[in-house]
Amino acid sequence: MIRPRILMADDHSIVLAGLRKLVEAEGEVVGTVEDGRALVEEAQKLRPDIILLDISMPLLNGLDAARQLTKLVPESKLIFLTMHATPTYVTEAFKAGASGYLIKRSATSELKQAIQAVMRGQHYMTPLITKDVLAVTLHPPEGQMRKRPVATLTPRQREVLQLIAEGKGTKAIASILNISVKTVEFHKFRIMDELDLHSTADLTKYAIAEGLISL
Repeated sequence: MIRPRILMADDHSIVLAGLRKLVEAEGEVVGTVEDGRALVEEAQKLRPDIILLDISMPLLNGLDAARQLTKLVPESKLIFLTMHATPTYVTEAFKAGASGYLIKRSATSELKQAIQAVMRGQHYMTPLITKDVLAVTLHPPEGQMRKRPVATLTPRQREVLQLIAEGKGTKAIASILNISVKTVEFHKFRIMDELDLHSTADLTKYAIAEGLISL
């Protein structure tokens, strides 16, 4: 099998350093990044075979990054390596275009299995995702079919929400997203109205609860 070119994303330098040693046994690491926006930029430059990414990342979370990557670099296979093992995250990851899903307490041998599987055009899910979780993911009960409120937000609104929750000011958000201050304020107003939240503190608590940011 051809050694794949792999781009890795995680917001913890120590995790990236340790992970790199494991990944280099299976492929060529062409780059490492520590936030979702850098990941999207580097992926377009490097066009890797595989992108290994976390869900909780600053500036742009892994799920929203994945949604962009599937459009911008559709040839790249996405493997999530995250601490989140609940049905919601697993479902959202595969909907966003994931080919593989591992959790950070998975056996190291699983990384090799996941890389080889996605390179063959298959999907890989860690056995640590229990059968019950998988069943709920694939066949959610009718009561769980209703979209989470965060899913009703537009991609841009989720970006603004995450940046607000990370403590970025209006001007900083405008600069990061390359939009006007007035547009940021408009999005913030619409988000608060959509989610029935009434302060920046409420938005931050909500973003943490939804996994858009981590403490």
